[in-house]
Amino acid sequence: MLTFLLTLAARTEAQNDPQFVQYWALPSFYNPAQAGNIDYIRIRLGANLQWVGIENAPQSFVGTADMPVKLGKKQRIGVGVSALQESIGLYSNLLIGAQAAYKFKALKGVFSIGIQPAYYSTKFKGTEVYIPEGDDYHQPDDEAIPKQDVAGQAFDLSAGISYTHKYFSIGISGLHLLEPKIELSEENAAETETAQFSTVLRRQMYFTADGNIPIRNSLFSLQPSILVRTDFSNFSAEATMRATYKRFISFGIAYRWKDAVSAMVAAEFKNFFLGYAYSYPLSPINRGSSGSHELVAGYMIKLNYGDKNKNRHRSIRIM
Repeated sequence: MLTFLLTLAARTEAQNDPQFVQYWALPSFYNPAQAGNIDYIRIRLGANLQWVGIENAPQSFVGTADMPVKLGKKQRIGVGVSALQESIGLYSNLLIGAQAAYKFKALKGVFSIGIQPAYYSTKFKGTEVYIPEGDDYHQPDDEAIPKQDVAGQAFDLSAGISYTHKYFSIGISGLHLLEPKIELSEENAAETETAQFSTVLRRQMYFTADGNIPIRNSLFSLQPSILVRTDFSNFSAEATMRATYKRFISFGIAYRWKDAVSAMVAAEFKNFFLGYAYSYPLSPINRGSSGSHELVAGYMIKLNYGDKNKNRHRSIRIM
């Protein structure tokens, strides 16, 4: 029964972006303006296994890569790529995007304006739909539920703006701004056949903010951060507090509004990054799940532009 309920939830919620607990470690995934904000080629891979113990629970895999590009002596832009593969219920989604960000200095910091055109595809395994007997809301012959595997593709567009200061950073982004409608047809159907089903890639607005607070006379610093998301129908907010020791290892906790509490640990060594987070759901889903697990790993390659790498020390995250 839990599997069927999760499948039905996927019909309305599958087109939302996965929310990683370590969102601070994947800045360009949620805001293309963050591409190229440090003088390194930055590569990050993330995996989120949600609600472990429940069949067909959401699984998300993210990959990002970005770097700055120097134009002339002073001007720079950021470029990058972002990819997402996820499964939720009987849905399977894929997004691949290219990023470009224009940067300029102002107000003792750096402003960045970014854009991300992308390819998006989704599949629904209609052949695996199972409706329990005695269901009060759906019948086996419900025409709104595909009985065969269907798939579709669409063009997607996202954009964002950010401001980075020595001690803090803020950003606002809109993902899936065109809110594309994906027409779903049988995967092996002829091109002339009309699509029978459709789904919408829902527009998502994000606000992020984070800071760096050095603790005097110690080797510790604090990194508070928040992420707020809305599609103007649903709302989600997450607050995180991390403590970093010697810019090497960090520990943190997070609270997602009416959804989950999380604990995390991360480390950086010789340009390698590795972070792990565990989340415990606060909703009734905890009756069938032991929680969610998340892993983020990455590597950075130093770029030498012939000047001091000030961005490295101004970064308020563990990069």
